[in-house]
Amino acid sequence: MRFKLPDFKSLCFGFCMKLLMEKIMISVKKLRRTFGPIVAVDDISFDVDKGQVLGFLGPNGAGKSTAMKMLACFLVPDSGTATVNGHDIITAPIAVRQSIGYLAENAPLYNEMTVASFLNFVCDARNIRGKDRKQALDKIVPSCSIESVYHQTIDTLSKGYRRRVGLAQALIHDPDVLILDEPTDGLDPNQKYEVRQLISNMAKEKCILISTHILEEVEAICDRTIIIAKGNILVDSTPSDLKQKYHGSLEEVFRGITKKTA
Repeated sequence: MRFKLPDFKSLCFGFCMKLLMEKIMISVKKLRRTFGPIVAVDDISFDVDKGQVLGFLGPNGAGKSTAMKMLACFLVPDSGTATVNGHDIITAPIAVRQSIGYLAENAPLYNEMTVASFLNFVCDARNIRGKDRKQALDKIVPSCSIESVYHQTIDTLSKGYRRRVGLAQALIHDPDVLILDEPTDGLDPNQKYEVRQLISNMAKEKCILISTHILEEVEAICDRTIIIAKGNILVDSTPSDLKQKYHGSLEEVFRGITKKTA
């Protein structure tokens, strides 16, 4: 009995497709969400690769947070779908949640807990135990600069420290994909710099999607930018290419593009 070997072109194509699929960590296909008559997200599509930091920019009410909530499986889309780390947000929401770190716009924290008890609670929920838990806490507490408030109750913390605790819970299980909704909101300039450095240091090994209103933050840490308004993607490019194409600063580019939809 003779077996037919696959030809070289087929082998190369299959290998290339496998590499491509392994590189794409977030793949969004015609995602749509409405709230009554309001279209919050309108059939958006984009991919994000491993090693990319994608900045989600847009005016208030543009649909950024709604899109992120759908990717994190906190909202169900009306239509369309997405895969995150190879898991479909419709058919495998638990697997998606297990594989991501998500910082919501207003991250819910348990005010009566200390920072230590809250992070240990997150470890329980994520099944991080024993030596792995100690290593995770030893790494993430100094990384997020929360050592000084580690034994304080969360209700005594400033907005900046609460934000950093929220970031710590998103990072504690060392996820491959990070979805961070305004991660530096409420931080002072020094704290913002530290968080940006933290994100930059993680970028090569992860896929990171962040939303922000701080344009200098996009230039500092993002290698790609999507500008969204009224639920639609207006631009998908790099910060440097945008400035070159429109002959202005990123702030001027942002105002010019989003004012057309106002």
